[in-house]
Amino acid sequence: MKILHTADWHLGKNIEGHSRMDEQECFLNDFLEIVESEGIDLIIIAGDIYDSYNPPARAEKLFYESLKSLSKDGERLILIIAGNHDNPQRLEAPGPIARDHGVLVAGVPKTIIETGRYGKHQVVTSGEGFVEIEINGERAVILLLPYPSEKRLNEVLYDEIIDDDGNQKSYSDRIFSYFSQLECHFRADTINLVTAHIFAMGSEEGGSERSIQLGGTYIVDGRCFPEKAHYIALGHIHKPQVIPGTNGRGRYAGSPIHFNRREISYGKKCIVVEIVVEDGKTINNSIREIDLNIYKPIEVWQCESVEAAIVKCEQNSERSCWVYLEIETDHYIREDEIKKMKAHKDDILEVIPKLTTILTEESLEKLSEQSFGDVFKEFYRKERGIEADDEVLELLLSLVLQEEKI
Repeated sequence: MKILHTADWHLGKNIEGHSRMDEQECFLNDFLEIVESEGIDLIIIAGDIYDSYNPPARAEKLFYESLKSLSKDGERLILIIAGNHDNPQRLEAPGPIARDHGVLVAGVPKTIIETGRYGKHQVVTSGEGFVEIEINGERAVILLLPYPSEKRLNEVLYDEIIDDDGNQKSYSDRIFSYFSQLECHFRADTINLVTAHIFAMGSEEGGSERSIQLGGTYIVDGRCFPEKAHYIALGHIHKPQVIPGTNGRGRYAGSPIHFNRREISYGKKCIVVEIVVEDGKTINNSIREIDLNIYKPIEVWQCESVEAAIVKCEQNSERSCWVYLEIETDHYIREDEIKKMKAHKDDILEVIPKLTTILTEESLEKLSEQSFGDVFKEFYRKERGIEADDEVLELLLSLVLQEEKI
């Protein structure tokens, strides 16, 4: 069985108020090509399909169109679990129609996926937290953990919440209990998988995740995942990586595009897993990463002056990229200077002044000896490039005096 693991699409996400939908559409077109060229049997999307509980209409339309193309009229199974950004009920709502296209959705840990035909394949058996599927004569048992808030997790643990001393178990211990209860569904003659949307201890955050932990409460030990699992497909962390404590079997696929400037130091990927089980023995279990394209890079331009920044914007006006401009300056960057930059480059996300003026003890002492009028005149000269006339100075002093009287 050939499985493709992806996660954290965050459809509808913005960057500094700018839409990323065009890039996300490009990704999904390329993702479809990967699925087809690799001959994928099962796609696992490990949560955070959308960026919010109430996604924009374009994001929902893009998602449903993509599912239809990816499933290939039910020839390919798609398994989706909800992340902390998703509305579980909203994600599960199209279930009856999605089923015809081979799409399975689990919104909460308590979700039970109905048995029966899904597209051209079969859900053989299921219950809270697990599903057994049959694809082209091969069986796979998948343990499911959609984003488990404290409340959602406790709803399925029942008597496993309290330890032997009568205290509530830690969050990580409860996750261990959850999988321990379900691991009995794994068999030697099935492909055994886990998918969850959770924060594993020791994982390195990408920088744009919305925290699901409270003071470390929601972090779990990688050893809580079942040892019998052939592969563990996780979502939530945006940087692709191996989960510590899983002997390489557990992975975060990461998000498909860079969502902020802290993510640009590493590439984006999806993961292809090929597992072959025959006569109760695993004869092949390969894991391979596929690099994804960068459709509109996020760049940080460091400029030595405002004038240099304007020139750089002009020289790169035709390039498609998001830009953070860091500018060395000894004065406040004026609105007209920012307008000149943006006249050449539409996709400037932020202009960040890096002040080069350093106030030493000597300069502070000199500043304290100057009158308010002298300080203002010097400031005015730097900002405007001309001397402040007497009328402007008199107006400012009159306002200051009025303020002091009040």
